Amino acid sequence: MFEAREGEIALDKDPAAMAPDAGVVFIGRIRSPWTTRADCPRNMAAARAAGRQATIEIAPPYRAGLGGLGGTSHVVVLSWLGRAARNLIIQKPRHAAEPKGVFALRSPARPNPVGLHVAGLVALDAAAGLLTLDAIDVLDGTPVIDLKPYFASIDSFPDAQPPRHGDAP
Repeated sequence: MFEAREGEIALDKDPAAMAPDAGVVFIGRIRSPWTTRADCPRNMAAARAAGRQATIEIAPPYRAGLGGLGGTSHVVVLSWLGRAARNLIIQKPRHAAEPKGVFALRSPARPNPVGLHVAGLVALDAAAGLLTLDAIDVLDGTPVIDLKPYFASIDSFPDAQPPRHGDAP
């Protein structure tokens, strides 16, 4: 599926082929301008820089769950990045000098390809199940697992740091 880079290590078994421990229900789909991996921004900062909005279409049974979300400035979107590889446990990103463990990366290639996105909520039509987002960094048609309101007062950690190069567990 994907060509391995030098230093990458795959799992013995592909999690996509294993029996699941739990079930996940897709509550909707993301409609984005991105149709290929080559076009899709690497992260939300790059998506915002591209200046292209996206929408989420919530399936009819879940639209009542949008009640009370109006007026929220940002939402946390959990998505299923099902087109990504699931068997890479050590990856060598193009921008990194050394390979890293999957849990030190924000890559979509992971045992459970769950995407986490904090997006500005531009518009909400709860009755139609439509959320307009300022940007998104996923391919068109990506399933949505969940939505949550983003609260800067409890979700923001201004002093948070990314993993440091060379740190071992």
